[in-house]
Amino acid sequence: MTDSTAQPRPPLALDVIYYGTAIGFAIYMFYYYWTGAGGETLLAMGCIPFAYILFTLQSLRENSFYPRLPVWANYTIASAFCIFSVYCSWYMVNNYIALGTERSGMYDTADLVIGGGMTLLIIEYARKRHMPLFILTIILILYAVYGYVVPGMFYHAGLSWTRVIGASSVEMETGIFSRLPQIALTVIGSFLLVLSLLRGFGCVDSLLRATKRVAIRSPHAIPQSAVIGSMAIGTVSGSGAANSITVGSATIPAMIQAGLPPATAAAIENASSMGGQLMPPVMGIAAFLMAEFLGVDYFDVVARGWVPALIYYISVSTSVYLLATFYHTHMIINPNAKKLDWRDKVNLGAFVVVVGGLVTLMATIFLAPMFAALYMFCAAGTALVLIHVGALLVLKNWSFQEFIAPLRRVLESYIDMITDIALLLATLSIMTGALVITGVPTKLGSLLVAAAGVNMAAMVAMAFIFGAILGTGLPPAPVYILVAIVIGPPFIHAGVNPWVVHFFAFFIGVFGELTPPTSITAAITSKIANASFYVTLWRSVQICVSLFTLMAGVFVHPELVIKPGLDQMGAAYLVLISTLGITFTLQATYSETRVTDFAVRGVLAAMSLFILFSFYDIASDIVSVGVIAVIAYWIVVRRPKVSAMSPEAMLAGAAAE
Repeated sequence: MTDSTAQPRPPLALDVIYYGTAIGFAIYMFYYYWTGAGGETLLAMGCIPFAYILFTLQSLRENSFYPRLPVWANYTIASAFCIFSVYCSWYMVNNYIALGTERSGMYDTADLVIGGGMTLLIIEYARKRHMPLFILTIILILYAVYGYVVPGMFYHAGLSWTRVIGASSVEMETGIFSRLPQIALTVIGSFLLVLSLLRGFGCVDSLLRATKRVAIRSPHAIPQSAVIGSMAIGTVSGSGAANSITVGSATIPAMIQAGLPPATAAAIENASSMGGQLMPPVMGIAAFLMAEFLGVDYFDVVARGWVPALIYYISVSTSVYLLATFYHTHMIINPNAKKLDWRDKVNLGAFVVVVGGLVTLMATIFLAPMFAALYMFCAAGTALVLIHVGALLVLKNWSFQEFIAPLRRVLESYIDMITDIALLLATLSIMTGALVITGVPTKLGSLLVAAAGVNMAAMVAMAFIFGAILGTGLPPAPVYILVAIVIGPPFIHAGVNPWVVHFFAFFIGVFGELTPPTSITAAITSKIANASFYVTLWRSVQICVSLFTLMAGVFVHPELVIKPGLDQMGAAYLVLISTLGITFTLQATYSETRVTDFAVRGVLAAMSLFILFSFYDIASDIVSVGVIAVIAYWIVVRRPKVSAMSPEAMLAGAAAE
């Protein structure tokens, strides 16, 4: 009897069409990365429709296109979508010059019908993959047309459907072929080549096995393996969700087995995975967008992003160490644990070389990020293919299937990631276009300034609330875009450095991953741990306290992000000490007596907050000595006592007081 839940194998013809299209798309993208032929706008006009075709074909292969409809209906609809997309690509490429010059702002019916049709398909993609983003996009489009029914300061006369369709499609400043999808296909796409190479040849899997080997050496290293593994993979993934799936499936069960409560284990992995969006050299999508907003090279963002990322991971690692001490994690002895073989060591070497090579090429010879990624892909790819072929010949395991297996994984990984990101950023272009043409950002900025007055702290608080509300329904990239568009101009007008404003918006976007109900990483980790989603989120907030200190720190200590290098070190020291002090306040216990414990924690918290919010660096340096002394007291005096007591006894003693 067959399993009724098993998905049937896709038809051979569908596989042939999918792989043929995917190979052609990948080859053309590689050709563009190498030559830059035609420019970014022409690339987007030709490739965004084909990205949708690949998304459609993959949905058919996974039986997820329209699962409630009959098979024949799925294939009919998919065929219509693909044929239209091919025609749209041909039409846009052939009318590229006319759309940009002769008919710019005066588009004819064919332009609007074809561009508008492609826009509807992109919106349909958003409905399938990003429902909150789909809802917000529809609301903004309707507001752009019917703004005259909205009372108060958000009233506007309303725009015609022709204007809105043009702004969402064929206008190159705001539509689905504008800068955001261009970034997805070019800079981000070139880095995705590197990530897909590492995934396809098993380098990420080898890194996970190495992390496990580290974990079995100490009970404290078991939860730290989640931090180390997520930090390492975050250097090339830039995705919290990808980290939580890749690393969490291995680390969360191990942490639970070592004695951590399920929700705590899920929260540790959630916090560790989120840092993947902060960790250079391949930060989250919002970092690439930041470079575009500021008109700088992506490496300028990377050079400033190292310090906040390290502060984040040091703080998370410290919090995890305190939790491991409190819950008395114990070692897991697994005699069957697989040792690293020669291929794992080669893969780890390739991983290190790729990450180091990216940084070196961008930092020392100032190579453009897209070319740095392309050169590392070529060098590492050539080496890995030669090693793969050599291993097959030596082991006498040669076959065509074995030869192409890692190459197929590279292709599938690259196509899956680049199509999803390109279509996501095309959706964001529709959303931001509808927002900008209505004048809403200017009005919201005015409202922000009016509500906060001239008080900078009040403006920051209002901006944080605005971003946190957005984060409850949107992923980090759209949160960053909306916050940057709305708060950027008033803050910069008030004299705040643009780097400070955009890193603040960036941190708010990452913080959005901690806000229900759309925290994808928390949903994944809590599911793996079989723990409460909301308990996982709450414990994640405690572990991720560094996000709050970084948001405040960039305003009080702007040197943290304004100029990379030695100027960052003083600010980094103060923000780090403050963050560690707050972490010990939340996670450490200083006495079995509640009054004494709370008193010490209160003093530590006061000193830490003074360091964070004081503009007098000398006074902060002096107070930091006190914070370090209190932390040292816990390590030297309290830690042995905490290790000797069970968590139940500690809680019972505190309750008795």
